[in-house]
Amino acid sequence: MMDLDAIGNAIETQDRVVRIVLADVRGSAPRTAGTSMLVWGDGLSGTIGGGRLELEAIRHARAMLEQDAPPARVEKLALGPTLNQCCGGAVVIVLEWFDAARFRAIGTEYAGVWARRVKGAEDMPTLMQRACARAADGGLPLPAMYQGGWMAESLWQERQQVVIYGAGHVGRALAGVLNGLPQYDVLVSDVRAGELAQLPGAIARTDAVPTDVLAGADDSAAHYIMTPEHDYDLELCHHLLGREFAFAGLIGSATKWARFRSRLAALGHAPARIDRITCPIGDPALGKHPKAIAVGVAAQLLLLRKPLPAKTKEIA
Repeated sequence: MMDLDAIGNAIETQDRVVRIVLADVRGSAPRTAGTSMLVWGDGLSGTIGGGRLELEAIRHARAMLEQDAPPARVEKLALGPTLNQCCGGAVVIVLEWFDAARFRAIGTEYAGVWARRVKGAEDMPTLMQRACARAADGGLPLPAMYQGGWMAESLWQERQQVVIYGAGHVGRALAGVLNGLPQYDVLVSDVRAGELAQLPGAIARTDAVPTDVLAGADDSAAHYIMTPEHDYDLELCHHLLGREFAFAGLIGSATKWARFRSRLAALGHAPARIDRITCPIGDPALGKHPKAIAVGVAAQLLLLRKPLPAKTKEIA
């Protein structure tokens, strides 16, 4: 899906970028259709699978940046015969350059979907029109679709806010894993300045009162409660159940959770509401090392992930 924030942020710092997307994949290939990356003059972000395919795509992208190129370019590549990759499949890549003006012109004829001509016929294929209309009416993501020189994709607000309460060993490890993924905006909350100072510099953090942080979080946020005090964990669970959230995870054992369930019920929360908190979190088969717990928790969140509403970033 098309990450508008990533494109908008890149344009703000680089002025002009090329987006490369695997528009169509036949047979074996490193990544699936819809996978994309961004390229600018002296850098890039993302990957379409590496190897000769990615190198060739980057070469084409840099050529578009250096020349007065048309807005879109389409390349059909056989991975085996053309690029000597052992995958053996074939792909269509679409390259499009964006500056602030082209970014603002991204169309929204279909709610949450952008369909555009990148090569070929002036009229959008009928099957694509129907697919876009179904996606817009049903609110479901449209898989990347390339047909008759037209490209259609869902516009997806890729980043979900993740708030981690507690910058201890597991909290820092989890922040480190999730902060490296483009799907998430991570915020670590802890009143202990010494613990926050141990986080890598790129990770957002706050020493504000955690209940205030929780109150200001997005309704679509995922929350991970792992403070050093059980009573404060309970208080955060209590506050969280009084508002909207996408996911809530509490670190601890089954015994801890049984006690919490009883105390949360006594505070007036219905059983179905309490069930929305996941405890324990992660995968116990991976072990109890903080980084192992973090990997299990991150995998759990990735498997539960759902698309968020698209929002177009404003570019001056």
